[in-house]
Amino acid sequence: MVLAELVEIKERELAARKKALITCCLAAGCMSSDGKLVKEALDRAVKDAGLESEVEVRGVGCLRLCCEGPLVMIDPPGALYQKVTLADAESLVGTLKGGTTSVQRGDPASAFFAKQMSIVLANSGIVDPERIESYIARDGYFALRNVLRELSPAEVVSEITRSGLRGRGGAGYPTGLKWATVAKTESPKKFIICNADEGDPGAFMDRSVLESDPHRVIEGMIIAAYAVGADQGYIYVRAEYPLAIARLQVAIRQAKQHGILGSGIFESPFHFNIDIRIGAGAFVCGEETALMASVEGRRGQPRPRPPFPAESGLFGKPTLINNVETFANVPPIILNGAEWFAGIGTEKSKGTKVFALAGKVKNTGLIEVPMGIPLREIVEHMGGGAPSGARIKAVQTGGPSGGCIPADHLDTPVDYESLTKLGSIMGSGGMIVMDEKDNMVDVARFFMEFCMDESCGKCIPCRAGTVQMHNLLEKIIARKATARDLQKLEELCDLVKHTSLCGLGMTAPNPVLSTLRFFRQEYLDLLAVETQRKTSPPAAPPAPANPA
Repeated sequence: MVLAELVEIKERELAARKKALITCCLAAGCMSSDGKLVKEALDRAVKDAGLESEVEVRGVGCLRLCCEGPLVMIDPPGALYQKVTLADAESLVGTLKGGTTSVQRGDPASAFFAKQMSIVLANSGIVDPERIESYIARDGYFALRNVLRELSPAEVVSEITRSGLRGRGGAGYPTGLKWATVAKTESPKKFIICNADEGDPGAFMDRSVLESDPHRVIEGMIIAAYAVGADQGYIYVRAEYPLAIARLQVAIRQAKQHGILGSGIFESPFHFNIDIRIGAGAFVCGEETALMASVEGRRGQPRPRPPFPAESGLFGKPTLINNVETFANVPPIILNGAEWFAGIGTEKSKGTKVFALAGKVKNTGLIEVPMGIPLREIVEHMGGGAPSGARIKAVQTGGPSGGCIPADHLDTPVDYESLTKLGSIMGSGGMIVMDEKDNMVDVARFFMEFCMDESCGKCIPCRAGTVQMHNLLEKIIARKATARDLQKLEELCDLVKHTSLCGLGMTAPNPVLSTLRFFRQEYLDLLAVETQRKTSPPAAPPAPANPA
């Protein structure tokens, strides 16, 4: 493909726009509530109303407010409709001709939408994820064009470095530094890997991005490959994401057909290809060395580092691994400039972060907010607080590797450093809200059970330590534990954290440590019954009967 073709596709797509657009969410959440059937009903209703020349019905990705799906947006006037059924299609189309409908309307100006800042999700709910032309019409692949025509690989690395982008997969490692390390490593063969092995309970950020805007991720990977000198890429995605996989396959095929993947991209000497590798759903394969072992066809187990993947990764070659959201940030940074991105967020945490907001909160769904926003803004304003008037008790961030942040810390800004100080992490973006009815010891047990089941078993601290911690938590909940058991639990947490081989074991104690730190009394209350039973003096004998 050449520049003229890219511009021509964009202009043709924009010129073909009709007077009105009906977008129907076809992401996994709405699809599970008959979203596809709703879209088909809308197609029929438009045809029956004789509006085919004036109205486009478009299947799109996530419209974010997942708890109210299926979601349909009609523009103009920009009306959002919630919990749409097949029977609603005719009345919704009728609104375009001055009719009315009884379908529940959402408020696009509500805090849930108004407080979001879209960079990664800028195309989500707008483009048709199965049409490359829809992506190009939103300036898709123009960043790649600019890079190949105007920037050297070193200049691309410099731009990403100056933007302050940090890896969105959990640890927050500086993206530019990782790219620079791979770029300077001498090797005739290098690889790019997109880590889409999203395994945290309650997390669906990467899945939604892949379902809604797969070309954005592909473009980010191609730019990264040019910057570091790689010619082969892999997207490692778990098998539980069949819709994301299907749309990725379509997107890759379309990119190849348009000459955006393959040889001589944009008439340059640069060539790059992408293949998909499907994981079996092991949480540990989110760890980069275990992921590479899985791609190579071996059992997904981590290995000690160094050497780091940037020097010796996939098949022993230098390998750049970033997650879905990290790659999705790259094209807008190139188009808008490093200074633009660096001006968003905080001093050390730049840009925005996508979260899957779930749990005991009224508005659950996908959100993208600037770094540094207080947790309270997300939970109480955007999320609407806990349902049924309950009081929010805690927010769990970072999945099984994260911690539970109590309600009295809701004014904490959401950035890497602030969350770490509270014993939690940003993680990939899972955010689960708990209310006053939740027992925090039980929450810790749930996450420990997950880590115990997902341990690969390679190192003893994680394999045996998580089992013993889970047993102690079970004992505490059963009210059979003593103060010594609680002490033993804390000692085990410290041992597993500092001696495990990989991040799964190192961070597995976090939910326990954070709940012990902020909700210790709940642990002590569960010890009290047994302790009291053992230490209480015997009951006094009944008083003798009065002789009188």
